[in-house]
Amino acid sequence: MDTTSTDPSPHPAALDRPSRLTLPVVLAAVVVVAMSISGTAVALPSIGRDLDASGSPLNWVVAGYNLAFAALTLVAGSAADRIGRRRVFIVAALVFSAGFLATALSPSIVVTDVARVVSGAGSAGIMAAGGAILASNYDGAARNRAFALMGTMAGVGIAVGPTLSGLLIAATGWRGGFAVFTVIGLLVALGATRARESRAAEAGRADWAGSALFVAALTLLMSALLEAPALGWTHPGILVMGVAGLVALVAFGVVQRRGAAPVLAPSLVANRAFMGWSLATLTTSIGFLGVLVFLPTYLQAAAGLSPAVAGTAMLLLTAPVLIVPMAAVALVNRGVPARLLIMIALLLVVAGNLWLTALNADDTIVAVAAPLVLIGVGMGASFGITDGQAMALVPADAVGMAAGFLNTLRGAAEALVIAAFSASLIGLLAARLGDPARAAEVGAGRLTTGAEAAELDAFTWSWHLTQLGVGLLCLVLSIVVAVLIHGRATSRRSA
Repeated sequence: MDTTSTDPSPHPAALDRPSRLTLPVVLAAVVVVAMSISGTAVALPSIGRDLDASGSPLNWVVAGYNLAFAALTLVAGSAADRIGRRRVFIVAALVFSAGFLATALSPSIVVTDVARVVSGAGSAGIMAAGGAILASNYDGAARNRAFALMGTMAGVGIAVGPTLSGLLIAATGWRGGFAVFTVIGLLVALGATRARESRAAEAGRADWAGSALFVAALTLLMSALLEAPALGWTHPGILVMGVAGLVALVAFGVVQRRGAAPVLAPSLVANRAFMGWSLATLTTSIGFLGVLVFLPTYLQAAAGLSPAVAGTAMLLLTAPVLIVPMAAVALVNRGVPARLLIMIALLLVVAGNLWLTALNADDTIVAVAAPLVLIGVGMGASFGITDGQAMALVPADAVGMAAGFLNTLRGAAEALVIAAFSASLIGLLAARLGDPARAAEVGAGRLTTGAEAAELDAFTWSWHLTQLGVGLLCLVLSIVVAVLIHGRATSRRSA
């Protein structure tokens, strides 16, 4: 029997016979991708010392990965619908492994940054095709459980990523930690060969113009944010990149509205409820990622924690993401309104970020404990319910595009938050210290002997103002989410 499914309708016979390896392989891949995001933050100080890097070159280790993830997830989702979800998933896992191998062997920060971009591109395909595989293989309560497990496994990866990376750095150095992901990625690719292939009934042609414009827009805007603290916000190069990025973003919107086979269908964006749930996941990502990426450096610089201990302390943020997703979906399946749960989750994220303005260098762990738990619980609840609720509103032929769009929003939020958070921290430090080069080193956790107290005071002050901005942004976005998801949602399965 032909194992390739081209029928877009959710026939039970097509939905109740997924391979036994389908869910475990997708979930394992999600864990690896999540670990690769959260764990890298703990390694940044070690990478900076080993490769003599700070400022934007060092931040590109994380930002480049997230940029590639954000820019290519939407493209990968549409490609999965067109040429096969399993095929894209396998190729993406191989690309992911190649990037991590290159990172582990990297002789310089430039090579490291490029290798991280390659890994990010692989992650994009894993997440987009993985979500599409689950959406095309499961239905109803089973689909809700599958996506909740996907959120839980993302939580597992985020939770253990900092701690495992800290332990690996202590035992083998930062290169050993990256080498581990190469092997795991290869095993995921091998396991995926047993999954059932599926694709959309009407594939259409590739939207190369839209894809190129989307990648260009994110790259230009993120590059402007990362390089502005060193070059100056009024530097001609920064202004050109910013304006060009905005122009590319507008052009992308125009191309999508007029194209015959857009990478992002306008009907998907016009779906009010779908966009509300998508914006909810973007909001929680904004509130979570800045803390996840930059707090480990502050903990090592301000509290003098080792990488292993700093990674363990981050469990306050990441452990709730491990256990809350399944609890949230269980409540939804028992009749608790998903809209109520997501609004509570968003409020927790807002409160936690605003509370982090109490961060200080004297009692660092005590000051961050409660707000980290609040943010982690809010993020975990979002992981558990947003994807399932959003995908229930999407036609079966567009599940790859929709999965790609959801993960693109997360990736774009992560990439731009990392760039903006870094720009804010370093810009405020430069204003306080009067030296952009010194500000970049302090932001990387490398303090000047004899001036530690003054530099830590400046570091803490910049954190306070940055966190205030993040908290207020999340509050505004939460209000927009409440407006968009109000009203009765229409399931794609009830049509």
